[in-house]
Amino acid sequence: MQRYDLLLFRFQIFSKNLKKSFPALWKNVGLHKKQSFSQVGLIQSLNPFKNMSKGFSWFSVLIISLVSSLGALYLDRKVFRDSEQPYQSISERQTDILSKYFSDTLPAFGANVNFVAPAQRVKSSVVHIRSSWDKTPENLRQYHREVPGFDDFFSDPGPKNESSGSGVILTDQGFIVTNHHVIDEASKVEVVLDNKQSYQAEIIGSDPTTDLALLKINANGLPFVKYGNSDALQIGEWVLAIGNPFDLTSTVTAGIISGKGRSINLLREKSSLAIESFIQTDAAVNPGNSGGALVNLRGELVGINTAIASPTGSYSGYSFAVPSNLVKKVVDDLQKYGVVQRGLLGVSIMDIDAGLAKENNLSSNEGVFVREVGEGSAAAEAGILRGDILMALNGKKTGSVPELQELVGRFRPGEKVKITLLRGIEEKTLTVTLKNQNGNTRITRKEKEENLEIEELQAIVAPVSEKKMQELGISYGVEIKNLTGSRLEKLGIPAGFIIQKLDKQAVKSPEQLRQLYRRASEAILLEGLAPDGSKKFFALVK
Repeated sequence: MQRYDLLLFRFQIFSKNLKKSFPALWKNVGLHKKQSFSQVGLIQSLNPFKNMSKGFSWFSVLIISLVSSLGALYLDRKVFRDSEQPYQSISERQTDILSKYFSDTLPAFGANVNFVAPAQRVKSSVVHIRSSWDKTPENLRQYHREVPGFDDFFSDPGPKNESSGSGVILTDQGFIVTNHHVIDEASKVEVVLDNKQSYQAEIIGSDPTTDLALLKINANGLPFVKYGNSDALQIGEWVLAIGNPFDLTSTVTAGIISGKGRSINLLREKSSLAIESFIQTDAAVNPGNSGGALVNLRGELVGINTAIASPTGSYSGYSFAVPSNLVKKVVDDLQKYGVVQRGLLGVSIMDIDAGLAKENNLSSNEGVFVREVGEGSAAAEAGILRGDILMALNGKKTGSVPELQELVGRFRPGEKVKITLLRGIEEKTLTVTLKNQNGNTRITRKEKEENLEIEELQAIVAPVSEKKMQELGISYGVEIKNLTGSRLEKLGIPAGFIIQKLDKQAVKSPEQLRQLYRRASEAILLEGLAPDGSKKFFALVK
């Protein structure tokens, strides 16, 4: 948002208040009832020759206007802005700022299609992101294991260990959303603004199940993109894909909404909790656009560009974006808790086709079929049964599995939703209290990692996250985050190895590991879990 827009907006408000408070003075200025300063212009409105007969009252009004405007601006900057209350979420910050200083004038779509206005509004809010690694992540090494020269390519830390993508500024205070895969396991993330200013970014949180991540840079007064309503998108509606790839500054491509609620099994291969309910467009999107903005013709964010369907790795007709209504919830979770809070129904579901309907003698081909209900799950406690057809959640139709997963994914554990279902030919509405993946309604928070470099081991270690301990079924341990030398690597101990015991003594913190190592005898036995979860033992000579 530009400063002159803000000043014009405030002056228009002031002129309206002046007209209400001083009708006599307003009449003397020579304005008609249906005109304003913004319509006739300040100089024309205060024409001295037109108002000479008024005894130069126009001059008094001019002085009052200028002094009042400057006073209002001073109070806004020094009093009201300085006393703003802390906000609870990014979406709340957007709503607060935009309600004060912003007014939409662009149509969403129609006969007069205008790509220029939304492009100009949004492009300064889309950034370039460079991610780098001290050492190549093991998942990248495994992925490219068969590529000739891959190990040589990543042998030295430096500019070769980099990837890039795009991001979207969400608040004036420097919160930026991008894709999880753009910054995954990065040791350093750099953000380059549209004006070429560069900042080191902090990773606030990241969620592989939606492929979203939240960054923060130390900057204020930044232009940002307003959230739009992705539910309101219509098939055939014009949209723009705006990215900042390959240091090309902004790139803008246009297309239409080709589909909604698309699943391409991109994320689900990595996690059973993945949400794939993509917006499909035919706007040209290439790899460097990952994390960029998908906006409607009002310049509102309706999606984060995430993937393309291509046999060549380049754009070939289809691109996919995470819906903004899901983005909004995930980003607010990451900002507030550091991790995403996933509310779950606890059911196994499938789409209904003609064969399934005939096999199960279903009374409707619409909705989502409940194949199994988890014992003790939120659905079981609410009374949902195997064979039910889930038709709507809080009044919104659930025509497919991706649509239902996206709707449920917008809620946190402990929140209640109303499920409309068909049981036979009878329609029922049940209230479900969602649970987390541990089967309770607790909210979890990200633990702050306390990295510690242990020079004797030539390694940087940190506590194991609560999430990883749950996945591995352990209750303690210290993870090797990075190797600063070759000592452990020569023994076959990789980064990602979790040390649970040193000489049979439990290791529960990085500092405890350092103290146990220093007190140990010359021969040391390390016990723990390899990155694949297998139990390993290593003998280490001190």
